[in-house]
Amino acid sequence: MANLVNLEAVSKSYGVRPLLDGVSLGVAAGQRIGVVGLNGGGKTTLLEVLSGLAEPDSGRVSHVGGLRMAVVTQRTELPADSTVGDVVLERYGAEHEWAADARVRSIVDGLGITAIGLGTPTANLSGGERRRVSLAAALTGELDLVVLDEPTNHLDVEGVRWLADHLLARRIAVVVVTHDRWFLDTVATLTWEVANGRVEQYEGGYADWIFARAERARLAATAEEKRQNLARKELAWLRRGPQARSSKPRYRIEAAEALIADVPPPRDSVELQAFAKRRLGKTVLELEDTTYQVGERTLLDHVTWRIGPGDRIGLVGVNGSGKTSLLKLLGGDVEGSTGRRIEGKTVALAHLRQELDDLPGDLRVLQAIEQVAGRVVFGKQEMTASQLGEKLGFPQARQWTPVGDLSGGERRRLQLCRLLMAEPNVLLLDEPTNDLDIDTLQQLEDLLDGWPGTMVVVSHDRYLVERVCDTIVALFGDGRITHLPGGIEEYLNRRAAAQPAAGPAPSAEKAEAKKSAADLRAAQKELSRLERKLDQLHAKEEKLHASLLEAATDPAKLMELNAELKGVQGEIEDVEGRWLETSELLE
Repeated sequence: MANLVNLEAVSKSYGVRPLLDGVSLGVAAGQRIGVVGLNGGGKTTLLEVLSGLAEPDSGRVSHVGGLRMAVVTQRTELPADSTVGDVVLERYGAEHEWAADARVRSIVDGLGITAIGLGTPTANLSGGERRRVSLAAALTGELDLVVLDEPTNHLDVEGVRWLADHLLARRIAVVVVTHDRWFLDTVATLTWEVANGRVEQYEGGYADWIFARAERARLAATAEEKRQNLARKELAWLRRGPQARSSKPRYRIEAAEALIADVPPPRDSVELQAFAKRRLGKTVLELEDTTYQVGERTLLDHVTWRIGPGDRIGLVGVNGSGKTSLLKLLGGDVEGSTGRRIEGKTVALAHLRQELDDLPGDLRVLQAIEQVAGRVVFGKQEMTASQLGEKLGFPQARQWTPVGDLSGGERRRLQLCRLLMAEPNVLLLDEPTNDLDIDTLQQLEDLLDGWPGTMVVVSHDRYLVERVCDTIVALFGDGRITHLPGGIEEYLNRRAAAQPAAGPAPSAEKAEAKKSAADLRAAQKELSRLERKLDQLHAKEEKLHASLLEAATDPAKLMELNAELKGVQGEIEDVEGRWLETSELLE
């Protein structure tokens, strides 16, 4: 079957820098492609050329005849003097037409369009609401291909999962630029990495791409080792000469690095908490019998919440549930109508807001970071201002850029650098991953992972929250802060259970057919885990059989080994039973 879109030897430059250099690739029907790469590396340019929004400087872009394609870019232009309903439901003449279509109802609810209001004028919408309206309008059509640039940026955790499930169920081709690792891993069957004007293709989603990058680094190291082995032979020949014999020179050639030789151990929460207690004492931040209202809505109703030293808390809730307001309450920017806020005497608090703080536009990037401090310590790690800047996406050459010339994403990264250079011991982070590419996200997570302080994080990036936080709490709109031992998955399940059923209950056959993609993914993960467990148990069984042969003349040892073997065999039977049950679920 012919590709829906083909790029043949496509090149595209802005100024002297080539963003695409002789790129040839195609999008087949039903393919789901994630596009990754550094900010400014050419991802958006690739999408614009592929979808026909921009002409290539050279090469050819062809679309199959009759292609039904929708494109949602980061530039959201909505028709003037229109309402949300006009834009999202322009294909439908009357309400009963779209209301009868389950897919359209799902889009309107899943992307929060109902909450925005179909009668709301588009001129009154925020940037995030405009993005959601554009996305909903694109998805309501009959499509062969949808091209999306950062679709998850203004969605909450629940909206991100809805979009992933929707795209999986639609079975249409998808090309999506995203920095949301969970979304990429869930949706993509192919990953394109845009770098240095080229596009490298990898099978699978985020996890597969990361493995392929690591494997490529290992192979490069192996090739270098072979080259150095050749050099060693050449040195041996040289050393046989008279001059070499007399001087006896010494040479040392290092072997290539192992693939994950420098990977740090998992976060030691106990050690970090002990360190945090020494820095913070017993009292950090507390809300005592606090009531807080936003307009007529009660966000907190006589709530007492104590945040201790070393607590790492992820705060989740739907858009508009009050997460940002709660961070402002914790930070002391606003006050409740009842109760009080208590802050420990040793607390040094830093609050990363979604709004950009004023930055010194007359300074250069490095000077703006050094204005706060020259060096910073994260637990056991000490860094200069320049090193921290590099970690958060400012290479040496970029550090001498005037602050006034930075893009919005770069200004946010600079804000984060300055905030961390102050060495706070309490962090309040409101959507810290906005405008960060995947490489910078990894560096930020690495910093936060070993950071010995108290942290409250609001983020739609599920991957970041699950990695750096130990506790998840949620705002469900009932005036309380709810602790979720089961984490984000428990939050999503509770939200799903709270949704009223739409229309008449489906038949048993339809209900079975609509088994959620999330349940299937969970079953697949469980199946993989059980298979690994079986491999471990079978290996243990083999070792015990070998040990029984060696202990043939020792009755006491034989009895001990035999009892252990029976235990392992019983465990194998149990795991095999669970494996069969899980396999049947997937079938």
